[in-house]
Amino acid sequence: GSDVKLESLEQEPCLDGWEYSRDVYHSTIVSEWNLVCDNDWKGPLSTSLFFVGVLLGSFASGQLSDKFGRKNVLFATLAMQTGFSFIQVFSVNWEMFSVLFLLVGVGQISNYVAAFVLGTEILGKSIRVLFCTLGVCIFYAFGYMLLPLCAFFIRDWRMLLLALTLPGLLFIPLWWVIPESPRWLMSQGRFQEAEHIIRKAAKINGVTAPDVILDPSELQDFSSQKQQTYTILDLMKTRNILTITIMSVILWMIISVGYFGLSLDTPNLHGDVYVNCFLSAVIEVPAYIITWLLLRGFPRRYSMAAALFLGGCVLLFIQLVPSRMESL
Repeated sequence: GSDVKLESLEQEPCLDGWEYSRDVYHSTIVSEWNLVCDNDWKGPLSTSLFFVGVLLGSFASGQLSDKFGRKNVLFATLAMQTGFSFIQVFSVNWEMFSVLFLLVGVGQISNYVAAFVLGTEILGKSIRVLFCTLGVCIFYAFGYMLLPLCAFFIRDWRMLLLALTLPGLLFIPLWWVIPESPRWLMSQGRFQEAEHIIRKAAKINGVTAPDVILDPSELQDFSSQKQQTYTILDLMKTRNILTITIMSVILWMIISVGYFGLSLDTPNLHGDVYVNCFLSAVIEVPAYIITWLLLRGFPRRYSMAAALFLGGCVLLFIQLVPSRMESL
């Protein structure tokens, strides 16, 4: 009988070197810096470091945009993401690449969060749900679809990274288009600037603005309330808010693990990596449209529970499908 324990056998290092298949990718960070054999932990760590950046950016961006303004933080972090991503193209080793990737992560999540907050604060409540679902998310999905398309034609990682970085420059003219959040300006006591933005919006939308938008007597009350600042600890003050906070934290963790687990796993699926990545992006469009319809017509709790339940069931059923039935 073959009773040899494979784990106990001594492993021999890769003595004769290695060759990389050029069928799918011409060059990657793995082939460039030989992240194989003893160094194969470095590839996945790069991705993890990006998400460490996302963690740091999530903490910092909210505090910074409360202090310096939504618009300033949005554009500063867009510049940060584009700038460090551009420098990343010229990385000389894996360490440099990974540190820059962490900084790109900080910038990426910070401008995403700032844009979300700015949009919800500028827009009226009737259109806010539309902005969050179809406005932000559907265009996120379109960008996601463009990724495998670019990668299909640009098989070298440096050139691909450059191609994905340069569109960041298209945001520069938006500085003169996107206004600061009037709500934030008011919270800072900058009422004239806030009123100017509201009047401009009214003019563009063909609405006649009232003579007095911000009543001076009401502003006195507002200014006296203004001194109150909030921190993360305020989310734990009352039992009700604490419960909602804990539930939101758990939900976001579960959803992120599921979403990025599935998204980042597409290269390991059967079939063409580019097609799989493209399909994983395309499927988001109907998902966001369904979300928008659910948020319009159904209670949030039931929509949330149903989506999680459905997702969980599908993932469980995948385990029951025989591996020979690839398409299913």
